[in-house]
Amino acid sequence: MKAPHQPTSASHRQPTSPIEVLPRDEAREHLLTIADMLAKIMDTTVRIPGTSWYIGLDPLLGLIPGIGDVLANLIGTIILGLATRLQLPRIVVARMSLNLLINGTIGAIPIFGDLFSVWFRSHTRNAALLREAAMRPDRETAVDWFYVSGIIGGTVATLLLAIAFVVWLLYRLWVMVSS
Repeated sequence: MKAPHQPTSASHRQPTSPIEVLPRDEAREHLLTIADMLAKIMDTTVRIPGTSWYIGLDPLLGLIPGIGDVLANLIGTIILGLATRLQLPRIVVARMSLNLLINGTIGAIPIFGDLFSVWFRSHTRNAALLREAAMRPDRETAVDWFYVSGIIGGTVATLLLAIAFVVWLLYRLWVMVSS
């Protein structure tokens, strides 16, 4: 009689996978590192000479009228996507979304919004929330994926509407001035 766990022939062996699956802790740390790098690029890449302040890509993109803040916040939603992959609690994802919403809404105000982005650093805040929540053992289940997707979609839609309003307002002002 054959042992229950031994294959009967070479044809019944499972093929080895060419893709290496990282252990859960290594994969989690990899995603956290991506979030930290993205936050640094977006918020604190370059030191402003003569000050202790750092700026990143976010306020620089904000200088592009109309689409700069949309691009910065769409990049910021990558951190929200990482939060969903790590299955963070809904309240943490909601806080992260609120940070992006605040940054996107105030960031749409010319000049002031860019200065606010330098101070507020929504991406750094979100990366810190992500790291803190990912290290806790209590997690939400897969049931929350639909909710999290709705939060991300709602955040993106709200940001796009806010930017569209600012562009429309600038267009109306341009039409009034040029008439």
